[in-house]
Amino acid sequence: MERRLPSPASLRSAPSPAKRERGGPVAKRWGGEGSRTTLPVLTLLFALLLLWYLGAVGLNRSLVLDRYERDGHRDWTLAELVTDTWSMTRPILPAPHQVFAELDRSVLEVAPTSPRSLLYHGWVTLGTALLGFAIGGVLGIGLAVGIVHVKVLERSLMPWLITSQTIPILAIAPMIVGVLGRAGLPGIIPKAIISAYLCFFPVTIGMSKGLVSPEPLQLDLVRTYSANRWQIFWKLRWPASLAFLFTSLKVAIALSIVGAIVGELPTGAQAGLGARILSGSYYGQTAQIWASLIIASLLAGGAVASVGWVERLTRRHMGSTP
Repeated sequence: MERRLPSPASLRSAPSPAKRERGGPVAKRWGGEGSRTTLPVLTLLFALLLLWYLGAVGLNRSLVLDRYERDGHRDWTLAELVTDTWSMTRPILPAPHQVFAELDRSVLEVAPTSPRSLLYHGWVTLGTALLGFAIGGVLGIGLAVGIVHVKVLERSLMPWLITSQTIPILAIAPMIVGVLGRAGLPGIIPKAIISAYLCFFPVTIGMSKGLVSPEPLQLDLVRTYSANRWQIFWKLRWPASLAFLFTSLKVAIALSIVGAIVGELPTGAQAGLGARILSGSYYGQTAQIWASLIIASLLAGGAVASVGWVERLTRRHMGSTP
């Protein structure tokens, strides 16, 4: 009996082995491709919440036992101990539901323009961080261009840039605030400069790496067309450096928010996430501290995502695949 070969059309329409594997009953049962990322993320979140609750019991246990001893309450049970460690007014480590309750009180139950709202304080910190990010980004790009094109700057300036990052920001923040305050620059400027101090270094390093990324053959090719240094920079070095630049900007904008929060601590600011963290530490409101940190992390995540969105638009404009 003659065996007939399948036609090309049937081969094109037949599912590949990878597709058959992905589309099997197991994949359909767990939601297909989405389950490959959703299930691990949910598992990790559940594990973190479980460790958080256990950590709250372990850290708050001594305070609750001291209270039992003072009150003469000696017949306590394990369930009572766990419940009390999760409902303390001033715990060492607040339970997750206490932090979420604080977020509900300070985000959903008050107006965003109220000084009691974390959205208001987050907006103040974000404004400072964006100003510092702009200053640090421009400074970092300028230093990178100078380092690449002027060899004297590479030998003399780069060691000092690296050394500057070994100084703890908490040590120099009060000095920056004090000096600029006496120079007549109070308010947002000292905090923005502290933020710029943190974020200029990754931009400088990343941009320097990107500007020297073109291969020697590419440089020789543009020189054969009699391109000057400005044309080489604009037509070759700058497009080649964009991938490095945006990667550095994602790191820098997250660091700028950290710098803005650190800058708010020594100034005694009345607004900003740093001010909320400081007031929470004064009055033992650890749930307020944790809620402020969560808002800060959400701000950093949104800022990094915004830089990624600008990167995709830039690549699309330049004709690159997103």
